[in-house]
Amino acid sequence: MSWNDERVELLKKLWSDGLSASQIAGELGGITRNAVIGKVHRLGLSGRAKAPAVAARPRKAARPDTPAQRPQAPVRPATHGNTALAPAFEELVDSAPAPAPAPQPSNNVLPIGQRCTIMNLTESTCRWPLGEPGTDAFYFCGGRSLTGMPYCAQHARMAYQPVQDRRRDRRVARI
Repeated sequence: MSWNDERVELLKKLWSDGLSASQIAGELGGITRNAVIGKVHRLGLSGRAKAPAVAARPRKAARPDTPAQRPQAPVRPATHGNTALAPAFEELVDSAPAPAPAPQPSNNVLPIGQRCTIMNLTESTCRWPLGEPGTDAFYFCGGRSLTGMPYCAQHARMAYQPVQDRRRDRRVARI
């Protein structure tokens, strides 16, 4: 249906009465909510009649001289409620995670003859990047890579985590 003067006047009246666009579309018939919104926008109608607001309740004044209480750790009953069969966090952690290996002092020190650019990389060279990409000081390790891996032994230790450590991290993260 098209907008005629009679429908536009009815739209203006219903809009000023505070009806929603969906309600107006239902009243006019044969028109969508979005069509009503578009017409209201094109007509420049604004400021609808609003339902009287409920008086706001006065807020209680905060007591400034009351010290802040620290939240206490929740006490978990051993055999009550829906947590009776849930495992305790302490039971899941067998031991503390192994400390990270100390960095080798010669991690970034490579013989100049071993360093290579991206153009010199092959399947048997280590692809560990060193330096800032886009600068002249950027290069790859270039050492002999392990069979089936992109890195040499030293960089493979840095790049890959043992399977047992990954499983332990996953088990702790679920809690």
